[in-house]
Amino acid sequence: MAGLIFNACLNYHAVVVLAFSIFMLLSESPSLANAASIQYNVVSLGAKPDGKMDSSKAFQSAWASACGSTRAATIYVPQGRFLVRSASFNGPCKNSAITVRIDGTLVAPSDYKVNGNAGNWIVLRHVTGVSVIGGTLDGQGTGLWACKLSGKSCPSGATNLLISNSRNILVSGLSSLNSQMFHIVINGCQNVKMQGVKVSASGTSPNTDGIHVGASTGVTILNSKIGTGDDCVSIGPGSNNLRIENIACGPGHGISIGSLGKDQQEDGVQNVTVKTVTFTGTQNGVRIKSWARQSNSFAKNILFQHAIMNNVQNPIIIDQNYCPDSGCPNQASGVRVSDVTYQDIHGTSATTVAVKFDCSSKYPCTGIRMQDVKLTYRNQVATASCAHAAGTASGLEQPSSCL
Repeated sequence: MAGLIFNACLNYHAVVVLAFSIFMLLSESPSLANAASIQYNVVSLGAKPDGKMDSSKAFQSAWASACGSTRAATIYVPQGRFLVRSASFNGPCKNSAITVRIDGTLVAPSDYKVNGNAGNWIVLRHVTGVSVIGGTLDGQGTGLWACKLSGKSCPSGATNLLISNSRNILVSGLSSLNSQMFHIVINGCQNVKMQGVKVSASGTSPNTDGIHVGASTGVTILNSKIGTGDDCVSIGPGSNNLRIENIACGPGHGISIGSLGKDQQEDGVQNVTVKTVTFTGTQNGVRIKSWARQSNSFAKNILFQHAIMNNVQNPIIIDQNYCPDSGCPNQASGVRVSDVTYQDIHGTSATTVAVKFDCSSKYPCTGIRMQDVKLTYRNQVATASCAHAAGTASGLEQPSSCL
């Protein structure tokens, strides 16, 4: 009998110790305590998957609840087409683990005048730790493109998705379709990862950059397919520590650093790696572009590596006399371009000049490195053109280096 009592006491003591240990573990690790995510289904909050009724209020309600929760939260968008006039998901929030899981399609109003002057359609602003998984954003921009191409007076258009002043953001498996203007803009952010993104718009759609990065650090764009009417990826002033890898680009204007130097006082771009990219039928391949005017901006420590060019008009280009419209400044660019490496770039050019370095006469390009570049034009040797550019060439060089 005494033995049974002794064993019972031991078991009770063990249970108390285990319970206390679990309590302390949860107290010291809020992430474990909050591991169970609360879910908000937009349909339960009034959204209609018919593509006709405006579901904006349901989306905003779901965000208000998720953002206000002290626990991890998920906003779920089931299959169907959800008309959303506009949506701004603003922080800061009470938790940094919000997932927006989309199985359906968000559809912008077909009348471009509704959002044409708003600047943005869907916005994430001042948030931390948000993940957007799956789904499609359909900007229905064809009407506005037609207006612009007709030469009429039109609104400038809205970006499909703006991510602004945020950090620790993941966008995975999202498709952006027919944006009125830019598809995805990352501005003023830190630590943003985009993977498996698909951007699709007509090759004649105006100003529909695929992904634009500005004033941001630590941005990674991986395993994505981008076809549009402007740059597949554009990198604006104040951006640094970027990695762009395994991208299929085309149609479009290529991957561009710039334009830079539009303003006299302007942050530069540095530490950018672009690798394993295939360009098909694009206007440009890898490009650095700056305005021909005074500026303190710069582009430095840039690596373009493992690129395939398929019938690209300007496979490798530095254009420091960039001016897409009339009224060009026609000055010497103040933007300093330095330490740019082109490594293992192969394929075909759609023009005779496959490599063009048109640098500033005031601040020539320096530290240009070419290694193992082979570009042909109609199965013949292409040519290279250099103005105010200095650097080195090594390995296989076709066309012959002009550095």
